Amino acid sequence: MDFFTLLDGIVGKICTLVWGVPMLILLVGTGVWLTISLRGLQFRKLHYALYLALIKRKEEGNEPGDITHFQALMTALSATVGTGNIAGVATAIAVGGPGAMFWMWITGLVGMATKYAEAVLAVKYRVVDENGEMSGGPMYYISRGLNMPRLGTMFAVCAAIASFGIGNMVQSNSVADAVHATYNISPVVTGIVLMICTAAVILGGIKKIGQVTGYLVPIMIVFYMGGASYIILAKIAEVPAALVLIVEQAFNPTAAVGGFTGATVMLAIRMGVARGIFSNESGLGSAPIAAAAAQTKFPVAQALVSMTQTFIDTLIVCTMTGLVLILTGVWSSGATGAELTTMGFAAGFPGGEQVVTIGLILFAYSTILGWSYYGEKSVEYLYGVKAIKAYRILFILFVGIGALSKLSLVWNISDTLNGIMAVPNLIGLLLLTPVVVSETREYFSSVKEAQKKYEPSLS
Repeated sequence: MDFFTLLDGIVGKICTLVWGVPMLILLVGTGVWLTISLRGLQFRKLHYALYLALIKRKEEGNEPGDITHFQALMTALSATVGTGNIAGVATAIAVGGPGAMFWMWITGLVGMATKYAEAVLAVKYRVVDENGEMSGGPMYYISRGLNMPRLGTMFAVCAAIASFGIGNMVQSNSVADAVHATYNISPVVTGIVLMICTAAVILGGIKKIGQVTGYLVPIMIVFYMGGASYIILAKIAEVPAALVLIVEQAFNPTAAVGGFTGATVMLAIRMGVARGIFSNESGLGSAPIAAAAAQTKFPVAQALVSMTQTFIDTLIVCTMTGLVLILTGVWSSGATGAELTTMGFAAGFPGGEQVVTIGLILFAYSTILGWSYYGEKSVEYLYGVKAIKAYRILFILFVGIGALSKLSLVWNISDTLNGIMAVPNLIGLLLLTPVVVSETREYFSSVKEAQKKYEPSLS
């Protein structure tokens, strides 16, 4: 056994420990706590949040910030709508059965409150850096809001390193593998093209990233959802039965069928929660870094927009993937991951596998763009704006390296760091809950002038 194989095994065990039941309980529990503290705000204000995010695109006045509400949302979505929506959902259902989909819904619903709280704090405690741009996120609201700079540094270190793994090399490797398998194009060529495309965007900073993701993310989501919608509509008569199956098997053991070996209720819960969190990243602390760049005077305004990220990612995109797998019957085939989703789309209509391949390429590339900004702001927090240029160049180089590498060790290291960075973020959210509640109460109850100007639809 060589050194890297041994190291991979050790890191893999640490990763399993970090992402064990206690971490999942902490993440979901924080969402439940915030849901209770905010009196179910994600349900009461969802209609208005969607209005702010998707309809009211024009910002009013000279709002402080670098990008619009919509661009901040698309930047965050670019980093979360990815392999989790294609491979993560398939893995959850392949291992935990259709009932895992129900627990993904629950995770998404409480995760909306978590995402909301993260964004409130990100905007409230953001700062203007030496380049005149906004900088914010968990490292800032932990250090400035809680006066715990060491805990903030812990988050920034983990996020900066993870950006090269799960936000970079893992994604470029997924694209290279998909392109080679489908179109027989060399990973070298794919790596070079990805490096050029990445450089063309991230060297322009957050404004360029916001502009590109503002166009790319809606297109890629509509493209993927279009393929899924075709399959679902073709089998619309079977949808009610599929939904009943999901709910029933969330609470009853799933028996073995076809290539499916069977699952327990606990396995369905664990897989649904784990893959749900992997998909929408609620509680990990990455998305509020993008939220902090939004043009707004009111933390709550961007927070409402930010919470729709989880709704779109998990309650819409992941659900459509799950329904395709169940309606086409491939969920019990014994396959898993992206292979299973590819089988589902291929069974749905001729050429359906192309939707998954192209979707995977677009999702992975957008994730690279989103995570480049997360890593950049984390490095800036640690070393100042002087380190940004070096980080961007290094990030671009790692895109090419990732396309040519075998990444089991990188996956495990990145997953471990993602879990670790969630800890200081969750501590910040729990201890700063009174601030989130206070900001929310002030915005909706006390600031009458702001309500009249920015919320004309509220009565």
